[in-house]
Amino acid sequence: QVQLVESGGGSVQAGGSLRLICAASKNRYCTYYMSWHRQAPGKEREFVSGIDSAGRSRYADSVKGRFTISQDIAKNTVYLQMDSLKPEDSAMYYCNAQLAYGVTSCTSNSWGQGTQVTVSS
Repeated sequence: QVQLVESGGGSVQAGGSLRLICAASKNRYCTYYMSWHRQAPGKEREFVSGIDSAGRSRYADSVKGRFTISQDIAKNTVYLQMDSLKPEDSAMYYCNAQLAYGVTSCTSNSWGQGTQVTVSS
């Protein structure tokens, strides 16, 4: 089983920065693709950024150049550095783990409980 705990959300003014943290508790024989998603009120959940075990990352067009995803594999932790925040970045941010490979007992997919980000103009 993989458990994800997000932290680091908060309220900032436009142009400010926040760093989200996703701490994973998992079986050492399970490797996951880690990603961040967000959901604003009345909207669907959308992909923000993801990173694989080799460190290859990708971003939604809306956050490219402003957000940076990184990971500390030894700590099973993924970070999302968010700079130049805009009001439209306001949402609940969720961490996701999607199984890449591992033993048969690995959980295939897991979501954290979310952390709120609010950006005021």
